[in-house]
Amino acid sequence: MTKTMNNRARFFRLPLGKVAFAAVLTVLAGCNTTRPRVYQDETFNAETPFQYYSSREPEGACEIGKRALLSQGYQVDASAPLNVRGEKYFQPATELATKLTITLVCLPSSLGAVVYANALETHFELKAPGSSAGVSVSGLGSLSLPWSIDKSTLVKVGEATVTAPEFYQRLFELIKTLDG
Repeated sequence: MTKTMNNRARFFRLPLGKVAFAAVLTVLAGCNTTRPRVYQDETFNAETPFQYYSSREPEGACEIGKRALLSQGYQVDASAPLNVRGEKYFQPATELATKLTITLVCLPSSLGAVVYANALETHFELKAPGSSAGVSVSGLGSLSLPWSIDKSTLVKVGEATVTAPEFYQRLFELIKTLDG
């Protein structure tokens, strides 16, 4: 037997579990390299567009934040005095919907309070389930017809934190005018 044939014979004598394990590791290694590592771009800058300083106490600052969101048509959950969560829906196209969720957290600071804001944009698509009805007639066979159902559902297709400083500047300018 030649050396090449010996190597082949040795490979085929490996237990199937070891070969499968090696194949899985190879596939996982390939998948691992194609995923973006978003945490590597996270800079943790001291300067941030996500905070606003108020001379009020935290409860008062959150109350102003709540009023700002309500004035813009957001549905507000006011169950926690130092956390405000507002949601607003948009429909940019017939088959698309977007939910914008803004969370405000008010904490004490040396100036009074600091309001931290975070906005999350969630995208949905309208999906209609396909269905059909079948009729079977003896002697003629069966017939399947499309059946219209009005039960469309929104399916979440994406979600991302809003990172645009201009968005937060507009929000904090409104809070500042109400804080006055």
